[in-house]
Amino acid sequence: MAVTPTRASDRDAGAPFAERLDLERMLACALEIVDRDGIEKLSMRRLARALGHDPMSLYRHAPNKAALLDGVADTLLRRLSVDPGDPDWSGQLRAFARGYRQLALDHPNAVPLLVTRPLATPLALRPAGTLRPLEDVLALLTGAGFTGAAALHAYRSLTGLLHGHVLNELQELVDNPDETDDLLRLGLYRLPLREFPLLRGLAAELASYDGAAELERGLDILLSGLTPGGP
Repeated sequence: MAVTPTRASDRDAGAPFAERLDLERMLACALEIVDRDGIEKLSMRRLARALGHDPMSLYRHAPNKAALLDGVADTLLRRLSVDPGDPDWSGQLRAFARGYRQLALDHPNAVPLLVTRPLATPLALRPAGTLRPLEDVLALLTGAGFTGAAALHAYRSLTGLLHGHVLNELQELVDNPDETDDLLRLGLYRLPLREFPLLRGLAAELASYDGAAELERGLDILLSGLTPGGP
């Protein structure tokens, strides 16, 4: 369910103008709670306390927690931008991918909202901000000569790569940070050598994971397979 924009008549009449509750302030505070304590700690009651308002005043703007989470996801995804008129479509996709990764690194507790929250709401009922990247990428690629269907497939492939990448980059790889030996630091010594010789042999590479470089490698593979036209 979508978050309802605030009208002037909906604001708390008794609150000072600077403290009146509006949607933007409410979502910003909700994101602060998610960033600090995680999604599971966000509730309408806790958000109301943080804002200094009665919990019922929040329901004028978001009917439930699901709508609140949609709004937070919308707020984050609105920060991504694509220039549909740029003829360098691959450069735009790279910039979009880098922006998405940075968004995830800046707000790691909100990554589940970025990856799964839009999928929990039917396409036509999602907040506009969660749909804008899709529309802009479709416009970018169809303007470059891709068919609509090919542009959609490319977008799905790109977002699939990004979702997998940020989840992989943000996971905790280090088992014992005080160890200097990579095999011990990652805890790979626990794996039987006979069963996992290749994985154990990659301890140094696993320990030196470079998220930015890894994303670029993935983009190289994906973008090299995209050409205008297609079914």
